[in-house]
Amino acid sequence: MGGFLNALGQKLAERWLTLLVLPGAFFLATATVARVLGHADALDIHRLTDHITSWAKAPAVNSVGGQVVLLLALLAASGAVGLGAQGLGTLVRRAALAVGWRTWPRPLRQWAQARVTARRTGWERAFRHYRMQLDADARTLARHGRRADPAARHAAYQALRCIATEPPNRPTWSGDRIHAVSVRLERDHHIDLPAVWPYLWLVLPDGTRSEITAAEQALTRATTLAGWSLLYAPLTVWWWPAAPLSAALFLTARHHFRGSIDTYAQLMEAAARLHLTDLTTQLGIDHTGPVDAVLGEALTQHVRFQTPRYTAGGS
Repeated sequence: MGGFLNALGQKLAERWLTLLVLPGAFFLATATVARVLGHADALDIHRLTDHITSWAKAPAVNSVGGQVVLLLALLAASGAVGLGAQGLGTLVRRAALAVGWRTWPRPLRQWAQARVTARRTGWERAFRHYRMQLDADARTLARHGRRADPAARHAAYQALRCIATEPPNRPTWSGDRIHAVSVRLERDHHIDLPAVWPYLWLVLPDGTRSEITAAEQALTRATTLAGWSLLYAPLTVWWWPAAPLSAALFLTARHHFRGSIDTYAQLMEAAARLHLTDLTTQLGIDHTGPVDAVLGEALTQHVRFQTPRYTAGGS
């Protein structure tokens, strides 16, 4: 037991150091450079070196007690900044997924509604083009007995998918990518995924859950990186090189976030389609064959909470 706790403590310390302290220390160093150099001498290494040398000669830094206090203060400040980046990352994730955008404050809600309308218009246009390309390929096959070059069809599908895989319902691509999983399962199998998912998660094999957890962790890392980009942005007030640094972090975070969202959505849908029959067995619902609309409706009704009954007098 003691060895397990020691290993767990070591692992947590490593994660704390890697995820919070080191990025936080780099941010504090960048903020210090920004404050010292400013815009006029943004890349003046000699001036920065002179300031560091003068700080190193301070009596408080030369004493052992001063060094310990300085190290503890640096660790605490780095950890606090790291927690701040994670908090901002959580806000970025909520905004990017836009689950409850209809309850946002009025200006944001109006902006989100306009985005949904614009995205849906673009999606419908791209969908019509994709259907036209499918029909053209079908006519080529019927008339000439050979398949048409699929490049145009694939390009039309990618243009459609760049907007959304299903008709847009949220103001962001990432939000629609997750929402599309629920839309398809409801349409194909009458499954209410938000209601069924907690039950399904408990019957998934360990390997499947590990893959989904890894995708979710990658998503968290991407949003935390976006949080760091937001923290670096205000440093541009004092130091212009912070602007390209913040932009690079944001673009990297956006790229990883979209990739992680796509992977996470694919794994969720695959897990649901592969293991819904396992859940029905666990719940004692009789069924043979693949999941169909009848089974999906029965499964959804089984796990969905019923409306409480109320009678006068509380009985």
